[in-house]
Amino acid sequence: MTKKRIKIFISELPRLSIALTLIAITVGLIIAFFLWCLDFVIHQRFLHPYLLYLLPLAGVFIYFLYQQAGKSIEKGNDLIIAEIYKPNQGIPKRMGLLVLVTTLITHLFGGSAGREGTAVQIGSSIAYFFGQWFKIDSRTTLISGVAAGFGAVFGTPFAGAVFAVEILQIRRTNYKTFLPAIIAALVADKTVKTLQIPHTSYSIDYHKPYAINFIQKYFYVEPSLVFKIIIASIFFGLAAFFFSFLTKHIKSLAQKIIKKKWLIPAIGGVIIIVLTIVNGKPDYLSLGVDPEYQGATTVQSAFQENGANTWSWFWKTLYTGVTIGTGFKGGEVTPLFYIGATLGNTLSFFLNAPVSLFAALGFIAVFSGATNTPLASSIMGAEIFGTEHITLYLIACYIAYLFSGHQSIYGAQLIYKKKRIYLLCNQIWNTIKKIF
Repeated sequence: MTKKRIKIFISELPRLSIALTLIAITVGLIIAFFLWCLDFVIHQRFLHPYLLYLLPLAGVFIYFLYQQAGKSIEKGNDLIIAEIYKPNQGIPKRMGLLVLVTTLITHLFGGSAGREGTAVQIGSSIAYFFGQWFKIDSRTTLISGVAAGFGAVFGTPFAGAVFAVEILQIRRTNYKTFLPAIIAALVADKTVKTLQIPHTSYSIDYHKPYAINFIQKYFYVEPSLVFKIIIASIFFGLAAFFFSFLTKHIKSLAQKIIKKKWLIPAIGGVIIIVLTIVNGKPDYLSLGVDPEYQGATTVQSAFQENGANTWSWFWKTLYTGVTIGTGFKGGEVTPLFYIGATLGNTLSFFLNAPVSLFAALGFIAVFSGATNTPLASSIMGAEIFGTEHITLYLIACYIAYLFSGHQSIYGAQLIYKKKRIYLLCNQIWNTIKKIF
């Protein structure tokens, strides 16, 4: 950094610090309110199961809300990522409020969606407003807003900061904006915790048998366990690929064959209702974190033996693909946690491996593959599950990332360099097609 740039940075530091503090506190307050409301509406549906049958009407209502507010806002996280890459039209102030309301509607009536998309859009719209007010570079403020929203909604500020910069450039991540991002994420997370809004806690009951010293505790891993993790992580990557592929193609197919666009969410709602009737249980609706009844399959239950069915991960993938692909709001990350944890539970049985450990690895690895953020996912594992298995988190997240192909839940995410394993698999596939 040149002397001139250092002087500019020092001169702008007070203004940047004030702006980041205001952004983070405001984001933290709204995320806390959002999490409280989300918990309330989900439990209202638990008390009133008939609300599921109004999901098609809720979808139509969401569609017309976005038609009135402006179609550009409907792009959601992709609009934010595109704006960070190349500033153009800016982020509308109403984006945060609109996505908050429509996410609550989605969950009230049983749509299978997440909450990270809402948090990121809330954080970005607030950050963009304050950035314009304080005349600060929009890229810096938007990345800080993403970090604040993501870190606050999951209680993982360090993962939120890394996610905010890692999501932008696959294999060419620029960490120049990391300091503002980490400050915003820490302050927003602290704001949520100060308001005593709880986050779901998870634990791994598997501990290393030979953890005598520091090296053994954090870096030694059993070769047989590593082999099992590599096998499982390949499946985690493929599950991430399948999720991104399915969601993308459901959306494109619906847009292609359904002429009246307001019918898309209505039909999506009907499909969710039919799937629930076929399954005979509501386990795959909404977030999938809190159990609707005793014995329900949830993210938490996946950490226990027999806590998930063999195909729980598939059903959640299908439910969420239909929900998001037909226009409902919320996000995909929490469903990805569900998919990963339940798949990890299933694979632990076939591989004779620790259930809670493989559920935790699936939790973060499928997220890593679907978002192409292996470092942020590994850090998230350390923040949520503890640091004892950090080496295993890194192995699982990076292998899942490599085997997830070039699909992403964020369509605006740019890929600057091909994943070598993807090129190899693609070459093998092309050779097979030529032979047959």
